[in-house]
Amino acid sequence: MSALTLRAITPGDRESWETSFRGYRDFYGMPHDETVIETVWGWLNDPEHETRGIAAVLGGKPVGIAHFRTFSRPLAGSTGLYLDDLFTNPEARGQGVATALLSHLGGIAQAEGASVVRWITAESNTAARSIYDRVAAATPWVTYDLTPGA
Repeated sequence: MSALTLRAITPGDRESWETSFRGYRDFYGMPHDETVIETVWGWLNDPEHETRGIAAVLGGKPVGIAHFRTFSRPLAGSTGLYLDDLFTNPEARGQGVATALLSHLGGIAQAEGASVVRWITAESNTAARSIYDRVAAATPWVTYDLTPGA
């Protein structure tokens, strides 16, 4: 098996990142919205924007992505990393890519003094949840979305 490397997403990753991001959106039934794709790619390449990205590279080929950002935790008086998106390309599944991305995020969190890495997933995403249940603890919190102006 080829070595898996993890690194920051760079401008040269546009094509492979877009393939992965489109696959991620497909998984969740989201349309291929070019405005969203351009917006997120812009965020990832703007050093002033909070969103950062990691590429997982296997055998020289990018095979997975993670998007994350720092968030404040007033109740804890600390910061955390929030994992917005994690996706492994279908051909690389079962090779430890997701676990490695999560471990790498844990290392970034530790290096930056963050107290937690947090994320949400669909309750029905059993494949991902089997990984998440091995590496992290599910929380008792319920997530809500409020539509602006509602």
